[in-house]
Amino acid sequence: MRCLFTMFAEDVQLLPDNSFTRLLQDYRQNIKYFPDALKALWRSMDKGGFDPALRTNIPQFNGYLFKNPEALPVTEAQLDLLIQAAEAGWADVEPAIFGTLLERALQPRERHKLGAHYTPRAYVERLVMPTVIEPLREEWEAARTASAILEDKGDESGARKEIESFHRRLCSVRVLDPVQSIGGNFLYVTLEHLKRLEGEVLEYLEHFPGQLGLDMTGGYTVTPQQLLGLEVNPRAAAIADVVLWIGYLQWHFRAHGNANRLGNPILREYGNIKQQDAVLSYSEKVARLDSNGQSVTRWDGHSTKLHPVTGQEVPDESARTIVYDYLNPKPATWPITDFIVGNPPFIGEGSRMREALGDGYVEALRMAYKSLPEGIDLVMYWWDKAASILRSNEVERFGFITTNSIKQTMNRRIMQSHITDSNSLSIVFAVPDHPWVDSADGAAVRISLTIGEKGEKHGRLLTVISESSSDELGKQVVLSEKVGKILADLTIGADVASSVPLQASKDLHSNGMMINGAGFILNQEIATRLGIEVKEAIDQVIKPYANGKDIVQNSRNALIIDLCGLDIKDVRVKYPSVYQHILENVKPERDAKKDASFRENWWLFGRTRPMLRMALEGLDKYIVTPETSKYRFFTFFDSKVIPDHMLIAFALDDPYFLRVLSSSIHQIWSLAAGGDLGGNTPRYNKSRCFDPFPFPAATETQQSTIRSIAEQLDTHRKQRQSLYPSLTITDIYNVLEKLKAGEMLSAKEHKVHELGLVSILLQLHQELDTAVSAAYGWPADLPEEEILERLVALNKERVAEEEKGHIRWLRPEYQNPQGTQASVDLPTKTKATKATAKEVLAWPKTLAEQAQAVQRALQLHERPATAEDLAQQFKPAGKAQQPQRLQQIDSLLQTLHGLGLLRKTEHEQYVK
Repeated sequence: MRCLFTMFAEDVQLLPDNSFTRLLQDYRQNIKYFPDALKALWRSMDKGGFDPALRTNIPQFNGYLFKNPEALPVTEAQLDLLIQAAEAGWADVEPAIFGTLLERALQPRERHKLGAHYTPRAYVERLVMPTVIEPLREEWEAARTASAILEDKGDESGARKEIESFHRRLCSVRVLDPVQSIGGNFLYVTLEHLKRLEGEVLEYLEHFPGQLGLDMTGGYTVTPQQLLGLEVNPRAAAIADVVLWIGYLQWHFRAHGNANRLGNPILREYGNIKQQDAVLSYSEKVARLDSNGQSVTRWDGHSTKLHPVTGQEVPDESARTIVYDYLNPKPATWPITDFIVGNPPFIGEGSRMREALGDGYVEALRMAYKSLPEGIDLVMYWWDKAASILRSNEVERFGFITTNSIKQTMNRRIMQSHITDSNSLSIVFAVPDHPWVDSADGAAVRISLTIGEKGEKHGRLLTVISESSSDELGKQVVLSEKVGKILADLTIGADVASSVPLQASKDLHSNGMMINGAGFILNQEIATRLGIEVKEAIDQVIKPYANGKDIVQNSRNALIIDLCGLDIKDVRVKYPSVYQHILENVKPERDAKKDASFRENWWLFGRTRPMLRMALEGLDKYIVTPETSKYRFFTFFDSKVIPDHMLIAFALDDPYFLRVLSSSIHQIWSLAAGGDLGGNTPRYNKSRCFDPFPFPAATETQQSTIRSIAEQLDTHRKQRQSLYPSLTITDIYNVLEKLKAGEMLSAKEHKVHELGLVSILLQLHQELDTAVSAAYGWPADLPEEEILERLVALNKERVAEEEKGHIRWLRPEYQNPQGTQASVDLPTKTKATKATAKEVLAWPKTLAEQAQAVQRALQLHERPATAEDLAQQFKPAGKAQQPQRLQQIDSLLQTLHGLGLLRKTEHEQYVK
């Protein structure tokens, strides 16, 4: 970094032109002393004065960068690369590239541990602008408006003071990036936009009589000192500091053309970038000791060796890493700031956190934040901390880029508490689902952008309606916008997240079996070798097994070893071939597991789900759906089939329930209530999609109709796949969705349409939707938003019923064997929930604040408005003050229009 900054310094004439490049070239033949030459130069740059190597006086650079002037030895090839780099032009270098350089320098495991990733500039601006710059621009527009009104009244001194006051405000604003991120991108981009805004302010001041420029404002200016950062990685902290200064110096040279106004030292050591953990503080990190006083170790998680029998890679148990404890853990302290913005690490929750950060760190983090549930993503520690600071009136706004798992249940509860508790905050800007590509490892995930502000306020909800690749890192997107109260699930409209689980649905679902060890899964060849076709009773422990791909694509016809309920000694005696297979293919991997239950019960395939097994007893079939799937698809499994963990199993065998779940009404609900796992694939969260879902109180006739359609639909689908085994559910439903949308089919899709008779399938789905709507007592053509509102209202009705003891059990003989099924009543007509009330604004006291409030009112009005229209957005004035209020609003609108900040329609209405 010292070399790169020195190259930049000579290209912007802070050092003589080409002086550093010539120094590099001079040492080609004397490379032994090259480190000493660099050390001497950098010592001169730190102190300033005459430098013998450059044979001239140089300014004092100082700062953190040259405090340690040490230089590393280089080879001839490395020196040639430095010379080649120095010959390039660095004056207009994009400072953010240093983050990319650091990201590539980190080892993959180190990058994963930090959750480090370079955020594309376009994405940074998409968050920085609404979090920091747009609120400041609103203040600037308000200051200009107030200044113009005062100037029109002849108060030139007051008009100038309005502008100077805003400039002082701008030069004192502090912005914190409290994230273990890469290269200070957020701070650099923020600094650039602050300087642009400052340029507008100074230009505006020039039309007042008197001195020009900075002298007019008492020497105030925007500097890197205002940009604060927390960074755990020392290299990243140093780079962030350099990035800010390069950005600042570039702006200075673009504005002034030379270094005359910089003064010494050029780089100031403000200490604004602190090297520290952003969320956890502790007194000491120590090795964990066992009962014998020895350090506790575990497998390092990546070293392997070849198994002598199978030849497969298995964990190398000799490769160990020490487990550390973090003493006296507590939440980290963040510096005082006005805005918070950043991109917390993409690590996730649970086992992924432990793998990346270590058991001791995760345990310390949870001890420090006892009020937070354990199942949340790492990012929520940042979100919760920023939200708490905001609600304490210590910051104005915060904004984060996160993976879009922030919408999932456990994470959403954190946001919900901050939105609904007293002294609450509002999400004033959100993009729930946005593309992201981490080019470092090719991982494609989806992100969310959220911005919080204190108070009960409406927000801007942006939705990606198209996306495409670009020459820059990241993707180009087209966004649509909606204004309203943004809920914790990052939607506007029906508050699906407020729905409550119903007792009627309890104990009927579970994820499938969690398989821990690929050696348990068999193909037909291995199963035959183990004796499935010849050995008596072996089919009691080798069973059919399926995962989501087996449903939506082509089935593998896989089998699995299921030894649930058996002791390992019994397995060796009764099923010796099976025993030897798992001894060689499972046990070596299990021996390296951190989880003691996996090590000790190594012959069991993982989590055996005793509650699910109990619920499935006595059933010939049960319903399953993939937890994540492009299309929400439900089907029956034979009760002998072992479902994978990524399938949701429902202990229901009635086709009626299968088809209600398959209806568009439940599809709409599950999309709104669920989330996704980062790849933009909808996730069926059973506790949110199934438990609160109110099934219709259908009559026997209505249930019979739905069953009949269900059987036709199921038969049709299975017949087509039986005739054409290559035909997958995904293929069929891709075409079905195109038919729904009225889109043209490709040649390949035409073939799928003909083989699957997809038009008939579409007709059956439409008949099913009509029948299910009738069972609810609703019209068949309700818009999606109204369906959600009615379901939320019906959920509340059912909760009230259950509180009175009236429970509509789905499977009463299992759920309530001692009681009786509640009577099946025809549903009353469910009304849609009321729309969220308009945000009501207070009328401020100062002229600038009034101008800002009028613009806010116009934004909330969402259409062209008159002064009379906007007056309705504010808390009522007294009867005597109403004419004055109206006159003030009208005057402000006219001034905003005169400044070009608003447009006026032909009907004398104003619009942004």
